[in-house]
Amino acid sequence: MKRVTIHDVAAAAGVSLATVDRVLNGRPGVRKITIEKVNQAVETLNYKPDVFAAGLAKKRLYRFHFLLPNGPNAFMEDLTREALSHAETLSGDRMHVHVEPIDAFDGHRVAGTLAVLDGSVCDGVAVVAPAFPEVRAAIDRLQDRGVPVVTLVSDHPSSTRQHFVGIDNLAAGRTAGRLLSRFLPKSPAKIALIAGSLGLRDHADRYAGCREVIEADFPHLTLLKVREGRDDNQRNGELVKKILAEHPDLAGLYNIGAGNRGTIAALTASGKASDIVFVGHELTPYTHEALQNDVLDAIIAQDPGHEIRSAIRVLKALCDKAPIIEGQERIGIDVFLKDNLPESIGPASTE
Repeated sequence: MKRVTIHDVAAAAGVSLATVDRVLNGRPGVRKITIEKVNQAVETLNYKPDVFAAGLAKKRLYRFHFLLPNGPNAFMEDLTREALSHAETLSGDRMHVHVEPIDAFDGHRVAGTLAVLDGSVCDGVAVVAPAFPEVRAAIDRLQDRGVPVVTLVSDHPSSTRQHFVGIDNLAAGRTAGRLLSRFLPKSPAKIALIAGSLGLRDHADRYAGCREVIEADFPHLTLLKVREGRDDNQRNGELVKKILAEHPDLAGLYNIGAGNRGTIAALTASGKASDIVFVGHELTPYTHEALQNDVLDAIIAQDPGHEIRSAIRVLKALCDKAPIIEGQERIGIDVFLKDNLPESIGPASTE
């Protein structure tokens, strides 16, 4: 089917191309009756502006800053790798993607990084935003300076951010809770939980979702107090050892965040891996291997490539004041068991 162009709209409305351009871009100097004619032609023809081509025609340079956590977190490394790859790919399309490493557990530093950004430096920001008041205030100030902000992976809904790119973390937590409960016997049992930090909105939402399902549908199961390992392998390993010493009858383990390598190593060394149902997040070389070796029972994953591409599209749409295609930008929740693992998942990491 032939694509409807601005020429078709002009012909249908009986006006010039310049007039159509003024109406579509909200510029003054057009009579009300003419605006109505153009809008009617747009609706009748179902015209969709090609905002990407328009951006190129205007020779606009889009400068996007991605603030991504550093440290030994394989999923964040995958996000960074995808962002850097797109930065190289998009450089010829008048898009510049800059990746700035942050410590997602340090709200003051994240806020400080956001504070030095404005329209002279960038046209849009995507940030993995810890849920601290100072971060919310920094996001709000950046929005006030006219720079659109998109939260990535971990949301900050109390801020004025314009869009969230990531999975529904409440749903991910509910999925984890139901998987654990279905895998465990129907007798009373204990489930340990390790988070990076409940100060991260995605971790807090996952915990809330897991607790919601178990308290409502599986009251015979007991959730132990959440331990925080800051997504660090060594800390998570030490937490697993401590939990097993305190609860030798432990039946389930949910690692809400990263640090899976340490968790896997400690559980394997304990000799109890086959007795404990273990659910975690993100498909990495280490979780892939642990699923194959029956240390992990299920992994809840998200696609880092889709998230980076979505964040770029959303930021560009916000800059162009164009509609966001919600269906295209919805990030799906993947569940992997030993039986549906892909053969390979890319380079190994330090996660």
